[in-house]
Amino acid sequence: MPNPSGRPVRADARANEDKLLAAAALAFTRDGAGATLKQIAKDAGVGIATLYRRFPTREQLVDATYRYETARLSARTSALLGELPADRALRAWMSQVLDYIATKHGMADTLKTLLQDDERLGSQTREQLTGAIEEFRVAGIGQGVIRPDVPSADILMSLAGVTLVAGAAPQRAQAERLLDLLMDGLTRPTGGTGLVRLRNGSERV
Repeated sequence: MPNPSGRPVRADARANEDKLLAAAALAFTRDGAGATLKQIAKDAGVGIATLYRRFPTREQLVDATYRYETARLSARTSALLGELPADRALRAWMSQVLDYIATKHGMADTLKTLLQDDERLGSQTREQLTGAIEEFRVAGIGQGVIRPDVPSADILMSLAGVTLVAGAAPQRAQAERLLDLLMDGLTRPTGGTGLVRLRNGSERV
């Protein structure tokens, strides 16, 4: 996985950075804006001085955590496709997106400012996530389990809609049901007549 801070680091420093970013993601998900740098350092098993050497400000830590989580989520495609059929792999990945959104909610105020100041950050995130979806989509088309007429960008927009209306932690069960509906639409091929061909071979308008 690429170094999210963008700086060259030694192996031991990189290990500490990975621990800090993983701990930060968990802390922001668990504690939201109340997550403290002291607790993050403690959870990572390093001293607070180590955290400040890597990330002198909270904004830098949030930026790096956001990049780290995006890269980690995008990199999950190969492992999931190696374990599951493409449609089930995509559905499992979508559940992980909900976890990713929970982390973003915990960093919301700072992250909003970062995204406003750096427009490339948002576009890079969309490119990474669209690329991940495309891997599932191509594999699914090849396996005959995902319909070929829905672009990856549309799938991402639909997924974003689910997280927008049901992205809060208390709505998790509802979000999972909405993801099931989304996947149902992605795995039902349509014929040229405009009918939906069901898995049992029957058709309906």
